Amino acid sequence: MAKDLYEVLGVSKNATEQEIKSAYRKLALKYHPDKHKGDKDSETKFKEINQAYEVLSDKKKRQQYDTFGAYGGASGFGGGGGGGYPRGGFSGGGFEGFDFSGFNNGSSDFADIFETFFGGAGGKRRGGGKRSGPIRGNDIEANIKISFNEAVFGCQKELEIIKSDVCQHCNGNGAEPGSSIVSCGACRGSGEIRSVQNTILGQITTSHVCGECGGAGKVSEKKCSVCHGTTRVRTKEHVKVKIPAGVDNGSTIRVSGKGEGGIKGGSSGDLYIILAVEPNKKFIRDGYDIHTEIEIPLVQAVLGGEVDVATIRGMEKIKIPAGTEDGKVFKLSGKGVPKLNGSGTGDHLSKVRVGIPQKLSKRERELFEELAKESGLDAKKKGWF
Repeated sequence: MAKDLYEVLGVSKNATEQEIKSAYRKLALKYHPDKHKGDKDSETKFKEINQAYEVLSDKKKRQQYDTFGAYGGASGFGGGGGGGYPRGGFSGGGFEGFDFSGFNNGSSDFADIFETFFGGAGGKRRGGGKRSGPIRGNDIEANIKISFNEAVFGCQKELEIIKSDVCQHCNGNGAEPGSSIVSCGACRGSGEIRSVQNTILGQITTSHVCGECGGAGKVSEKKCSVCHGTTRVRTKEHVKVKIPAGVDNGSTIRVSGKGEGGIKGGSSGDLYIILAVEPNKKFIRDGYDIHTEIEIPLVQAVLGGEVDVATIRGMEKIKIPAGTEDGKVFKLSGKGVPKLNGSGTGDHLSKVRVGIPQKLSKRERELFEELAKESGLDAKKKGWF
């Protein structure tokens, strides 16, 4: 059973955006892999936290999760890139993760809903009649796993897509080259089969798409030896994708025209690539900002000085003022993640942790005792050190 995302972050369902963000930061720092090297449980917990935050920090995804109890784009990233599947299609568990926002209660009848799910390449059949005109191909989705740095700075990936496309042997007409296209004998060229049924209300005439010609009204005298008259074949295609700098876990990239091929000259659908970004052991990402912790000795916190801080762009220096308290955050402007819209760069935020010495040399103890006396404190009486 899937874990409740609110429980994963330890917040209520009415939590504000700030409460969700605050809970995520605390848990991410607590279970960060760098603090629990080799601990598989902590690593699993860290991934769960990131996945929960990816959904609950996005208003649209959160609303969908609250309504249906699941979100298709939040999890289920399977390994490396490859393998396309119909966008918005079924995934074993029924309609989980499907966006129903397009339905307006009271204004759409069952036939509209049926066509929304099953129309696709099949065309609209409410009024019967032949299928006519070009039909756009289905969109497909694929998953790609990329590294933290690839997401920050951008990269280029190549993936193999398996999809349904127009049969090139027959050019999509289902007939073996050189053979004729004739009128369908089953429906006599109408594209539909009609039947009359006697009821207490009188005769009712119903119709359905002809199974022999698929509603086209015509069939090939000899079916294509490659697609066997279906006009479609399964194909593999290698697609190169440019991933822009600044993408994040769950980001979607659209590649126009790389979906399934159209029918009767229709345009191809699009390919939607969903990105799964691997976490980094050193850095915690929050939007376009990067968060880290730096530990400084007690003496430096009191007297001040400079410390070197590792950022995604290299080492930087931070000036520590005298009297710096534990938990103080220092900002390095423009040292974070590039923004996708090109309007700037996020920041690097470093939280200071003041290290308290656990063991003291004889000389260090003497100096601390002298400092205590200078401050008017009796270190020995108070039980210091």
